[in-house]
Amino acid sequence: MKKTKVITFMGMLVALNVLLTHVVPLIKTDFVRISFGFIPLSLGSMLFGPVIGGMGGAISDLLGMIIAPKGAYFPGFTLSAFLSGAIYGLFLYRKPKNLTRITLAVLSISVFVNLGLNTYWLTILQGKGFLVMLPERVIQNAIMSVIQVAMISLVWKFVGKSIENELLKQPV
Repeated sequence: MKKTKVITFMGMLVALNVLLTHVVPLIKTDFVRISFGFIPLSLGSMLFGPVIGGMGGAISDLLGMIIAPKGAYFPGFTLSAFLSGAIYGLFLYRKPKNLTRITLAVLSISVFVNLGLNTYWLTILQGKGFLVMLPERVIQNAIMSVIQVAMISLVWKFVGKSIENELLKQPV
């Protein structure tokens, strides 16, 4: 029964991630996409670990491309989504969800995944230079990192703890 709860809850988080990332992002340009899809991804990774969190990220990316395609599918972004979920899980699964750990997780994803890999994927797709795209993406990630740390901390404090304590640790 516990596996059923995990699958069901992760399915809801994946659906929420697709909605927030692909269907209703706040800002979308050729180089920048700002959304709140990081909230369900981080929550799922904190609750269920890096493997399930990574799979949730990858499935969200694939479903997002099916439901709301914005150009041709590129597998690099699916890898990035998997790595983002896995990194949240590595830093926060079965560990204290303090400001330091959340900040390290967010900064790792911002630097290595968003600025590194995703900018590289965009150079492949758009044929523009890495350094041409980087300044705008650095500004976006600097701003979003602060927002992400604050939002993840608040969501965990007000929702995540309750879910972990009440829903997932109930005897079957």
